[in-house]
Amino acid sequence: MTSRALVLGGGGVTGIAWEIGILHGLFAAGLDLTVGDLVVGTSAGSVVGAQVTNGATTEALYSRQLAPIGSHGNEPTAAIGRAVTARWIWSGLRAGSDLEALGRRLGTFAIRAAESGRLPSEEERVAVIRDRLVSQDWPARDLAITAVDAESGEFRTFRAADGVPLVLAVAASCAVPGVFPPVSIDGRRYIDGGTRSSANADLAASSDRVVALTPIAGAFPASRGAVAQLSAAPGRTTVVAPDAQARRAIGRNVLDPAARARTARAGFAQATASAAAIAEVWG
Repeated sequence: MTSRALVLGGGGVTGIAWEIGILHGLFAAGLDLTVGDLVVGTSAGSVVGAQVTNGATTEALYSRQLAPIGSHGNEPTAAIGRAVTARWIWSGLRAGSDLEALGRRLGTFAIRAAESGRLPSEEERVAVIRDRLVSQDWPARDLAITAVDAESGEFRTFRAADGVPLVLAVAASCAVPGVFPPVSIDGRRYIDGGTRSSANADLAASSDRVVALTPIAGAFPASRGAVAQLSAAPGRTTVVAPDAQARRAIGRNVLDPAARARTARAGFAQATASAAAIAEVWG
């Protein structure tokens, strides 16, 4: 029996919008990626993964992206500033290929930023994530949500069997260091799963057919990217990144809700143009 996996990468508020636009555009073209045997969600992708595996239709999710800002709970605007970006780059250069060392460095940065009082509280952040979910329960489907231990740098995947509340797992996966606080789960603090890889596509590498939607196309080093992670996969794979129109719609701030609707529309348009090629992989 053929196994299929959908990988949903990170990319902020606009990443959520683009992925939903792509998924709905493909569905409208007769291709349903939400029925995969495995769904891997990282950061923005964890939000989308939790939605599509819990019975939300792509049409409803797409309409939600097009709705006015504030229609579905609290949607504060944030930004990844130059100082935060510089810290990420510096941490990556110092850690090299040691992903756990990178996790520890960014985890230390995240904890200190949270303790400074400049960031939203953990409770406030979890409330924002709760508003984005269509259900607070883990789906019956196989959903893997990624995060990184802020102190040890260890990579962690959360699944239904772990007994962790879904909203906490998603909030942890979305805890961008220096922008949002780490999330506490069972006495440990976790940061964004995208600090290991923007997509963590290697979790799906054993599936027969894999489609990876990656709002953030580039990776440094390249080995952290979805293309490299799936290069040796035995099955059929494809990695889809935003096209030129989608990149323009996303703009400079991936955390700006004002870019949400136009990015979703750009994702829908891109799906229409690429449906045939994706269908060749998905089957």
